[in-house]
Amino acid sequence: MCGIAGILSPHHSAISLTALQKMAHVLSHRGPDGEGFWVNEKTNVGFAHRRLAIIDLSPAAAQPMHYLSRYSIVYNGEIYNYKELRKDLQKAGYSFKSQSDTEVILAAYDCYRERCLQYFDGMFAFALWDEKQQTLCIARDRFGEKPFYFHSSSKAFYFASEMKAFWTLGIERTPENKMLLNYLSLGNVQNPSNKQATFYKNILSLPPAHYAIIPLQTMQVSIKQYWDIDKQFNQKLHEDAILHRLELLLKTSVERRLRSDVALGSSLSGGIDSSAIAWYVHDIMHHITGPANFKTFTAVFPGFEKDESLFAKEVSDSLAFQNFQVSPRADELASDLKKIFYFQEEPFPSSSIFAQYKVYELARQHGVKVLLDGQGADEILAGYNRYLHWYIQELLVNYQFRFAAKEKNRLLQNYKGVKWGLKNIAASFFPSHVAIALEKREYNKIVSNHDIAPEFMQCIKGREWDGIHKPIITKLNDILYFSTMQMGLEELLRYADRNSMAHGVEVRLPFLNAEMVQFIFSISSSQKIKEGFTKWPLRKLMNNRLPHSIVWRKEKIGFEPPQKQWMNSDAFRNYLFDAKKKLISEKLLRPAVLKKQQQNLDAFEANNTDWRYACAAQMFY
Repeated sequence: MCGIAGILSPHHSAISLTALQKMAHVLSHRGPDGEGFWVNEKTNVGFAHRRLAIIDLSPAAAQPMHYLSRYSIVYNGEIYNYKELRKDLQKAGYSFKSQSDTEVILAAYDCYRERCLQYFDGMFAFALWDEKQQTLCIARDRFGEKPFYFHSSSKAFYFASEMKAFWTLGIERTPENKMLLNYLSLGNVQNPSNKQATFYKNILSLPPAHYAIIPLQTMQVSIKQYWDIDKQFNQKLHEDAILHRLELLLKTSVERRLRSDVALGSSLSGGIDSSAIAWYVHDIMHHITGPANFKTFTAVFPGFEKDESLFAKEVSDSLAFQNFQVSPRADELASDLKKIFYFQEEPFPSSSIFAQYKVYELARQHGVKVLLDGQGADEILAGYNRYLHWYIQELLVNYQFRFAAKEKNRLLQNYKGVKWGLKNIAASFFPSHVAIALEKREYNKIVSNHDIAPEFMQCIKGREWDGIHKPIITKLNDILYFSTMQMGLEELLRYADRNSMAHGVEVRLPFLNAEMVQFIFSISSSQKIKEGFTKWPLRKLMNNRLPHSIVWRKEKIGFEPPQKQWMNSDAFRNYLFDAKKKLISEKLLRPAVLKKQQQNLDAFEANNTDWRYACAAQMFY
């Protein structure tokens, strides 16, 4: 785990140790345990690395790492199945000088070339130089757990884990107006129609599950996809067989993500996802090492109706794990917001990011460098309430009218906030019309936004608007795929990466094992949502293992803070007022915005414009 940066250029003047040191310096929070630099003899490629030592703490695992006098790599992440791959490669004649997963990547690349990416169970972003072929291979993990940004010019190709590495070299920090407009009006931080887009011009993101091989001779960046989810049903299994398979995949995933030479812990919200991870950790450790000193960490909000402290305590007590709690405050939010944005670099939609930030800070204070987390389960197992509409619609489209009515009544009984009416029935049979209508609604929402300055609105013209192109949804898997691979999950993973790396903490996500994700997508919708409950297979798997109150909880909360209360504090009011003035001076907002009454909304409510203004202003400081 670490921060990486580098430069590829046929112009020797573009690459210097000084430039690499500047890039590494601003990434030091990602790797507080050491640094390394390398420039090849021809001075056409240079790497910088900041190390967070997790596996093989010895100097032998330091980066940049070299192999066979041919390959050099800088790498951020973990390959969880590196031990298994190492054995296979040794049988093929490869030898190793370290116990690191980094060296396994190098050997695998020599053996399989870019096909090695198919073998990796992990989170990763790396740049690998082949001296013989004079090519640079860049790659990113399947779901986007680890970041990889790049800037390409006529002079050089630059890459880094965070964008601030480019800015330290003088590369312009110019906002991308269309992305910013979508955020201010809609709250969107991604554009699924252009996965490379960021909030800054000329800085691009390598999309998840993609790679590129860049020849020095041409400097052409040709990005290719190496993996995707097959969202078609192909498993007709009895429920017992599904549970057996899920058990095997999830336990294996957790076991691999417990491989570490430093202290481990887990985030624990009190929901079933993080609780299930904690249960498997307990089960694995109990059988291998006996009772372990395993720590869990929770954000709590005393007096807030969505406080989950009691649920988290119930889980930790049942597993005999230590649970440490932090209670973020409004005054801390106002004082830390600039700091958090420095690490995040791009806007974010709510203060839930702050709660997560404080949890990771707490973990590091207690000496934990690796945290397991339950992220990803909601997207693949249909955990959000909004997915229920598409499930019922799928049943209707398949003419399962009686079953659809039965499931609808169960779901409405369990999830009180879910609404169902004639519009939903019509949407079931006209999905393409719905997609177009939703796009048009969002476009109209932007152009009718009276807060936006007319000068700023000029960045869009009619249907040339580069907005969010809605998917055509005919079944539940369509929206789950959209959330997992196109818009939703990657956003959450970005927040987690930046928040954890701000404190030198690594976050591992057992639910994002590719084999398990594909298996869940292969089972039918009625096996994911059943008898009025989302995440049915996981609930059944955890039944009689975790407390009943955890397994069969109906509400979905997570680390949701009392944002409405926080925004009403004097400190935040003053912060927001200054932010609005800044956006007005940049000709993004109309001056009349200052006269409007402040809008205080909960973290996950729509139209949370005042929060967006407070956040977006940081792009201009």
